[in-house]
Amino acid sequence: MRLWKQLLLSLVVIAVALCLWALLVPGAGETLAKMGVPQPILAALSPQVADGASEGAGAGRGQGGGQGGGQGRGPGGGRATTVVTEDVATGTVNDRLSAIGSGVAIQSVVVMPQAAGTIEEILVEAGEKVAKGDVLARLDDDEQVIARDRAQVALRSATERSESLSNLRSVSRLDVLDAQIAEETAKLELAAAELNLKRREILSPIDGVAGIVPVNVGDNVTTQTAIVTIDDRSSLLVDFWAPERFATAVSVDHPVEATSIARPGQVFTGVVHAIDNRVDPASRTLRIRARIDNPDDVLRAGMAFDVGMRFAGDTYPAVDPLAVQWDAEGSYVWRVVDGKSFKTRVRIIQRNPDVVLVDANLSTGDPVVIEGLQRVREGGNVQIAGQPDKAEVASQ
Repeated sequence: MRLWKQLLLSLVVIAVALCLWALLVPGAGETLAKMGVPQPILAALSPQVADGASEGAGAGRGQGGGQGGGQGRGPGGGRATTVVTEDVATGTVNDRLSAIGSGVAIQSVVVMPQAAGTIEEILVEAGEKVAKGDVLARLDDDEQVIARDRAQVALRSATERSESLSNLRSVSRLDVLDAQIAEETAKLELAAAELNLKRREILSPIDGVAGIVPVNVGDNVTTQTAIVTIDDRSSLLVDFWAPERFATAVSVDHPVEATSIARPGQVFTGVVHAIDNRVDPASRTLRIRARIDNPDDVLRAGMAFDVGMRFAGDTYPAVDPLAVQWDAEGSYVWRVVDGKSFKTRVRIIQRNPDVVLVDANLSTGDPVVIEGLQRVREGGNVQIAGQPDKAEVASQ
């Protein structure tokens, strides 16, 4: 490319960059006017640039003793920037916990026989309520009955021999002692035989509701065979996980609300039953167990629950998301005080679609700028849209 073409292209790029700078940078018109750029050229670039140059010149004349600014000028002699504001509100975080949990019966027992054998009788059905000590099933007990009868006979024999030897004076004390020991041994053997016979009956260890019985009459079972599951579902225990930030807020007996997919629209109340003693280092969550009352027996173990808890929470100033701006030092908002704008640093606590909670030196009701932010400057005059101009009110 020839040299004159390169120079021409460079001049065009410089001109475009100058125009963009004049259009986008506030105060560019005043700077160009000070540099001696003629007013027609400024007007050709943009009416806003020309207006900015005129404002800067007018302000200089006002400061130099000339005529003051006209309509729309603020108390400081510069034209007030029109902005839209919104008052600071109050928002709360960490005031509600919502989690998904799974319910289990407050007591649940898998009933197994205490001896091996063949099932002769099943006395319980699925869904039936049982009480502690009720017979659920019976095993064959012919052998145990014979052993009990044999022990009873042995005990009678040992008892009669002990009594007869005790009445004889010619018998040594050692023989009498042996007979007494034999009698006691016979009593223990009878007790063992009666215990073995009793274990042929499978009893319910708790009050509750029986589940499905997976065995049938005639099945051979061992001490590891599950006969039936008994659930005490008068209350359910719901385990769920809470974020670490709630670790100090949750306490035992804290009120809990739960809803189930199986009972839409119905809220069940309960309390925190237990809290784990450590935070899971992988998920940074804490395991919590709630106890949900089930007086009408409408809930079942294994159901999923949406658990909710309410807390006092932490209160912070709430601003419109449009008000939050960023610079090299971080986030800030423009707060309007007595018609002037001031930059107020903020630390974002929680960002929601319609509001941002911040930690800042802001009070409820303070106006912050949400529109017209491009021309707002530190300590600059601002005019809130929809409100009368203070300069006009003063002139009247």
